[in-house]
Parts: sequence; C-alpha cells; structure tokens
Amino acid sequence: MQSLPSPTRGVRTRSTRWPRLDAAFADRAEMRSAALSQLVLAGVVLVLTFLMFHHGFTGNVPLFFAGVVIVFVLTAVAIAAPWSRVPLAWTAVVPVGDIIAISLMRFADPAAGTGMLFAFPVLWLSASFGLAGFAGGVSMAVVGFSASVAVEPRQFTNFGVFLLPVMLIAIGATAYTGARRAAAQRRLLRRQAEILAQALERSRHQEQLLSEVLDTADLGVLHIEHGGAISILNDGEGHLQHLLTDPDGAAPTAYERDGRTRISADQLPLARALRGEEFDDERVWIEPVAGERRALSVTAHRLANTDSESHAGAVVVCREVTAEMSALQARDLLVSSVSHELRTPLTSIIGHIELALDSPGLPPSAASSLAIADRNADRLLALVGDVLAASSHAATLPMTPEDVDVLEIVKASAQSIVTGDGSRNVTIDLSRAMPARGYVDPLRLRQVVDNLLSNAIKYNREGGRVSLMTATRGRKTLILVEDTGVGLDEEDLVNVFQRYYRGAAVRRAGVEGSGLGLSISRDIVRRLGGDIYVNSTLGVGSTFTVSIPAVRPGVATQTAADAARGTGALT
Repeated sequence: MQSLPSPTRGVRTRSTRWPRLDAAFADRAEMRSAALSQLVLAGVVLVLTFLMFHHGFTGNVPLFFAGVVIVFVLTAVAIAAPWSRVPLAWTAVVPVGDIIAISLMRFADPAAGTGMLFAFPVLWLSASFGLAGFAGGVSMAVVGFSASVAVEPRQFTNFGVFLLPVMLIAIGATAYTGARRAAAQRRLLRRQAEILAQALERSRHQEQLLSEVLDTADLGVLHIEHGGAISILNDGEGHLQHLLTDPDGAAPTAYERDGRTRISADQLPLARALRGEEFDDERVWIEPVAGERRALSVTAHRLANTDSESHAGAVVVCREVTAEMSALQARDLLVSSVSHELRTPLTSIIGHIELALDSPGLPPSAASSLAIADRNADRLLALVGDVLAASSHAATLPMTPEDVDVLEIVKASAQSIVTGDGSRNVTIDLSRAMPARGYVDPLRLRQVVDNLLSNAIKYNREGGRVSLMTATRGRKTLILVEDTGVGLDEEDLVNVFQRYYRGAAVRRAGVEGSGLGLSISRDIVRRLGGDIYVNSTLGVGSTFTVSIPAVRPGVATQTAADAARGTGALT
C-alpha cells in the first residue's frame, strides 16, 4: 500500500529478559539515589564537624575523626564504585559502614546529637533491601545507639534517648512501605508496557496483513479522510490512478455509462467522493488517451465516526469493467440486430392474419385459430419492442419535455387498462390522485405509467386492488402505484430494475413476462430528470414511486407551487 507506512520488519514480541533489564535499570537508579544520599550525609557530617570544633569539641577527637574518615571513604566508594558489575547485595556495605562510623562518632561524644545521622543509612537499607534491610538497618542503628548510651548512663534521664529509636523505626517503616509501593508501581508500569508492546505488534501485523490483502485484490481501494486527504491507497488503485488524471494533472475525458454523454471534471466519481457523496457501482468510461477507452465501476461510502456526529472520511472502491461493459454492448447490439430482423416479418404476419380475419365466410374454427395466432403475434411484437427499447441506451430515446397534466396521463392509463382484456377483476382506486403538473415528455411518461400499472395488475391476486396517487411537492411531482400483489423479497428489491430479471415469487406464480419493463421505465424516468423507487413486502404487495420534475429547470419554486395549486399531500 502506497500511503501506509510499511510495518517495521523484524519486530517481535518483547523478550522475557526485558523485565529483568527493567528491574536492573530500576536497581541502578536506586543506587544513584543512594549515592546522592551518601553525598548529603557526607555534607552534613562535614558541616557538623566544623561547627563542633568551632565551638570547642570536648569528646574523643581521634575516635570522632575515625568515624568522619569512614564516612568520607564510603562516600568516595559510593561515587566511584562500578556498581553495574557488583552484585546488589554488596552495596549494603556502604550503609552498614555508615552505621559503624556514626556509632564511633557517637561514642566520641554521646551528648553531641550525632545519633540523628542514623536516619540516613536506615533509609537506604529499608528502601533498597526490603524487609531484611529494614529490620537489619534499624537493629544495627538501635544497637549502636544503645551501646553509646550505655557508655554514658546519665543520658537515661533524657527523653530523647527513648525517642530516637522510635523515630528510626518510623523512618525505616516509612521508607520500606514507600519502596514497596514504588516497586509495585514499577511492576504495573512494566506490565502495561508489555501489553502495549504486544498490542503494537498485533496492530503492525494487522496493518501488514491488510496491506498485503488489499494489494493482492484486483481492484483499487482508497480512503479519503474527513479533510479530503487520501490516507490509504493500495497498489490496485495505483495502477488505475492514471485513468483518473492525465500525466499533466488534468482530468481525463470521461463519459457516462452510455459512452456518449460527457462528464465534467467536478462530476467525476473521485471528485464526488471528495465532496462527501455516496454512490454504488457508478459506471464511467474514461479516455486517458485519444481512442483508448476504459470502463470503471466506482463505489463510495462514508465511514461513521463513533465518537462524534461527523463522518470519518470515505472509502472508495474502483475496479476496471471494460471487458464486462464491452460484452454488454456487444450483447445489446446483437439483440438489437436480431430484434430488427424479427420485427419486419412479424408485422407482415400480423397484417395478413388481420386480413384473413376480415375475410367473409370464414369458418368459426378457423376464425378462433387465427384470433389466437393474432394475439400471440401481437405479444411477440410487443416483446420485440421491449427488447429493442432495452438494447437502446436511454440517451438515444427521443425526449420532448413540456408542461403536462400528470393527473390526466394517469387517468388515461388507468382507463385503457380497465377497458382492456387483462384487468383480472382488479379494482383501480384513483381517490388519492390529486391535480399535479410535470415537465416531461407526455408519451414517455405514459409509457412508464402503463408499464407500472400493467405490472401491478399482472402480478396482483385475482380481485385485488391497485391505488394510484399523484401530488406535487416543491419542484418534484410524485406518482405512486400501490398494489396488493405477490410482493418482492430482499433479493428482488436489489435486482428488480436489472434487465431480464424476474422475481422468484413471479416465476413461481407462472406469470409471463420479459423482465424488461422496469429497466426501460427507470431509464426513461432518469432521462426525464427523475427516478423510480420501490418498497415491497413479500406476500403483501409493492409500492412504486416515480419522481419527476414538476417545472422546467430554472423556474422558481414559487412558480412550481402556483402550477400545482390545489394539490394534496400523499398519505
């Protein structure tokens, strides 16, 4: 896929050694923190030493300086030691040495208040070595403090002697629980990081799989974002891209499905999709090079955005159907040629049958046989006419639109059906047919209404009902033909306007037909500037709605309302 970044090669699910590495990094981070604490302890000891000797130190000077030297040596070790190559347990030497050094300093002068320095190594041990560090650090600090108190029994009269061990226990417990919480948070973060890494790997795998599937498909797929940018473009669409734009970037010559009507650049499927329009199986002929035509089938659908009312762009699917369209054109040409060849002898046959029927003294049996032949010849001629109309493109049908009275056309069609031989005792209801005007070719509209009304009776039940309704709504006039016939199922509703298609219920009922009438009617109505829609329930009936222009294009809407004054709304 051309617009998607290809998935990173060689990416695998996180190794099991990663948690160990993360734990090691966390331990080294703790060591850096401990080294900083050691520096703070060394700084406090340095300041305390300066203050004590500045105000006159009265204790054991060599012993005190021994403790100070040990603290500074341990500080240098904490800074310079290669902790990454030393087992973690050996790092406990530094805080244990601090406890010994502080004990020496306290032995040197028990009244100097150096016992508060025990808080530093206790914090270190409790935070870094768990329960053992907490228990060991507090125990050694309390033992060292107690030993220094025993040297000077007079300190038992001071309340601080009892408070300091309690404070050390509290400090150690706080550091221990805080370290456990921090470790739990680190484990949770590592687990979440592993889950995110696995999800990312799955996403990359799905992306790569989608890319390979789309590139394998023999069609073009592209995703248009909400702002109009193309974010996904597979190889199939890349191969067809030259059909949508010229090498210099200009729109190519394009024609509608009939191959004759030019399409402007702003009406090309891609341009319509960029504007947010939706359509299915839009057939266009593209002429990227003079004399070379390609047929494309384009479908565009908008994507719903689950977290807002706006849409998340659109998906456009494009495939080349040149061979299919050429085959259809060849079929129509063949059918048209055969139908033309059949029409001339059929017309002659019908004429001679009618002459024979008019002959005086014709025996009744012969007259009956000739009447049957005449009816079937008429039916065959009508079928040939339908085939010819279906094989002709709607663009070639002559159209002469004018302002017409739609209600009168509907009434005339109903009257012709009622007086004909095929009414089958079906009742035609015109009670909801209101005055309506239309800007159409009256002969072609009559052809459409005749076909719809004929189907409504042909596929109705014996003694059924057909309702005709007309009304004008704004710039559109609607004609509804509602029947109580066999109805259509879901598959029939999708294919009912396809040429030569006949529904399953109709075939089971044994009703004769060519499957061309609705296709011809839709072509005519679309050429008139309207469309046909159908709603149906199997076993209940169908409703066909014809929408046509009510007024000439460019006429104001108010004029349309005036032209259809007195019209009613459809119910």
